[in-house]
Amino acid sequence: MEFKDYYQVLGVDENASPEEIKKAYRKLARRYHPDVSQEEGAADRFKEVGEAYEVLKDPEKRAEYDQIRQYGAQHGGQYEPPPGWESASSFGGGGFTDADSAQFSDFFESIFGGGRRTGGFGGFGQSMRMRGEDVHARLALLLEEAYEGCQKTLRFEVTEPDDQGVPRRRNKSLKVTIPAGMRQGQSLRLKGQGSPGFGGGDPGDLFIEVDLAPHPLFTVEDRHLLMTLPVAPWEAALGTSVEVPALGGRLRLKVPKGATGGQKLRLKGKGMPGKPPGDLIVTLQVAMPKQHSERAEALYRELSEVEQSFDPRRHLHGAREAAS
Repeated sequence: MEFKDYYQVLGVDENASPEEIKKAYRKLARRYHPDVSQEEGAADRFKEVGEAYEVLKDPEKRAEYDQIRQYGAQHGGQYEPPPGWESASSFGGGGFTDADSAQFSDFFESIFGGGRRTGGFGGFGQSMRMRGEDVHARLALLLEEAYEGCQKTLRFEVTEPDDQGVPRRRNKSLKVTIPAGMRQGQSLRLKGQGSPGFGGGDPGDLFIEVDLAPHPLFTVEDRHLLMTLPVAPWEAALGTSVEVPALGGRLRLKVPKGATGGQKLRLKGKGMPGKPPGDLIVTLQVAMPKQHSERAEALYRELSEVEQSFDPRRHLHGAREAAS
């Protein structure tokens, strides 16, 4: 029989809230109601929408359907119920008449048409192994933690069967080891730490995606660390060796003679750990004192006389002449 994607029928995401599902149902039910709609096939669409809502509005039916949905749409979109399957959620009508309920699809009846099961995951859990859900979680890290590696306690939700075999959500805590060099958006896979399987099936995996908190000094680009380093005008003119902060400890950086603002200097292998490690890329920023002494101003005047041939705006003159 054809597999039915009830989320697609209602046009909602699989993580939609009960309010979103109800809103979508009401909108579609008004649109396709046989008493008002002139659209071709409206009656069939109205029944299909009602069937989808009957399942997704009920937490137990929805939980069972979500489990079936992971494995049902196979063989070119065709569905065969697992051997011995009986639903824990007996069909209660949900506002439909007996005549309406009799017209539910074979797919619906194959899942929810049976009586209540008595223990475990019914014939389904005993006759079919189901792998547990993979779980995706996000973990916020300081840049220092990502650089050095660390241990963190992660809290997330898994789906597992209760004593009656009905899938339920529960909170889980796990201490995880974060290796050195994790970067923004990078994922860590922990095999078998996701949701438990059904019927003896393997558990799913846990995927941890890293979120790096902003850092006051460094930004991260791939494995490289980027920072801005202020230097005095005389340091840029004469060259110097200065101490710069780094995540692995303070380093010495040689500023070449005649350095300019915006110039980039690279400390190879001093970025984020990895194979190969990244670099620390330092952008120079020439910083002027807010105030000068009379002696300093006299020296600047002397310098301006000595360097009369230097015009830092020479390129602007050429651009202005070309435009006129």
